[in-house]
Amino acid sequence: MPYFPNTDGAFNDFKNWLSLLKERGGEASSYEERVQTLLVSLRDQLVTEVEQAPVMEDEPSDLETIRALRPRGPRRLVASLDSETLLDKLLGAWLGRAAGCILGIPCEGMSKPAIRNAAKGMGMRYPLSDYWLLDPKFAGADAKHYGVTPRQNFLKGKLKYVGTDDDLAYTLLGLLILEDHGVEFTTGNVGEAWLKYLPMACTAEAVALSTLRAGVSAAECGAKDNPFVDWIGADIRSDPWGYAAPGCPEKAAEFAYRDASISHRATGIHGEMFFSAAIAAAFVVDDPVEALEIGLTEIPKNCRTTAAVKEALRWCKRDGDWDKTTGRILAKYEGMSMAHTLNNAALTVAGLYYGAKDFGKTIALTVMGGVDTDCTGATAGSLLGAVLGAKRLPKAWTEPLGTRAESYLIDQRWWRHNSIVKRFAKVAQQVLAN
Repeated sequence: MPYFPNTDGAFNDFKNWLSLLKERGGEASSYEERVQTLLVSLRDQLVTEVEQAPVMEDEPSDLETIRALRPRGPRRLVASLDSETLLDKLLGAWLGRAAGCILGIPCEGMSKPAIRNAAKGMGMRYPLSDYWLLDPKFAGADAKHYGVTPRQNFLKGKLKYVGTDDDLAYTLLGLLILEDHGVEFTTGNVGEAWLKYLPMACTAEAVALSTLRAGVSAAECGAKDNPFVDWIGADIRSDPWGYAAPGCPEKAAEFAYRDASISHRATGIHGEMFFSAAIAAAFVVDDPVEALEIGLTEIPKNCRTTAAVKEALRWCKRDGDWDKTTGRILAKYEGMSMAHTLNNAALTVAGLYYGAKDFGKTIALTVMGGVDTDCTGATAGSLLGAVLGAKRLPKAWTEPLGTRAESYLIDQRWWRHNSIVKRFAKVAQQVLAN
């Protein structure tokens, strides 16, 4: 059910009558022009009202205030990590992210019931215990994901390498930012990297990239004419900062802040900071829920992201039933965009909780919750992969990923898994040494 069913219904009714007029040879353009003029006028009024509204006390967008409103936390958990452990956990995090993402790509945007019906229709176990056998969206044989990787390549038996996806491309882009500009990189440097490497983007990132190309500064482009500032786009860019600061949740959150600020505000920023800190913690704790709780110490204690995560954890502990908890989450956020930060964060928390450190179960339960499944599956897989390390990940999930990954980043198409991990390890050792 959408937020505004009456508005949607009236608009669809108008379009149907307009279509009928056009199909019968009538003059529809004048009606179209009148409604466009009215919509633009109302949109401009909405933009003004949003921009002039006072900042909510617990929803700041500047780092100083965010830090002032966070609860006590460990800030840093370790002074160092031995190289073998670090490499194993980095590989676990990267492969975990790839596996969760690939499981979620075919059913991205589908509802929980639709995913269940698709799995059962294929004769697959539910929740899934392997990659999809067939494309649940019945895309054509020639369909390509982001115009690069054939969708068929994300299915069991066709999967030979990690295909391209924005949830993976931004992880690689984060590595490039760290290598090109160092650990003291700024939001301005993030903007430089976007202009150099990003051919396209979606939602908040698409707006920010367009605004950036028009000459607006990286510090300002995120809030300019952007209705997606609370959406998941920043959240999916969390991982490289956790990888670069293993065991250092405060530093990971700071990196995330510099990155998120180019395209998001408030909840959007908090979502990226939260998951970056949680992933950083996952390199040194043995419980994914503990990592999530540490992640919460790097964002305002009363912000909406904190409230969503804490509520999801309370429901998990009270219900003891994944289906019941995800039902509560989906009911609470009914009408919210499938690409919002809050609903997806809550579903990711539920997947990690009920997965109980079983990798396959965790990414399957996370993806089976529906909504933005490639994003949630990737984040859950990354965090648990960092906890477990590559040696403890099931080969059934990792061997199909091969040895390389494909990317749509400009002049950066093919990547080796081992190279990605070694390059992140080099940056991480710099951060830990400082």
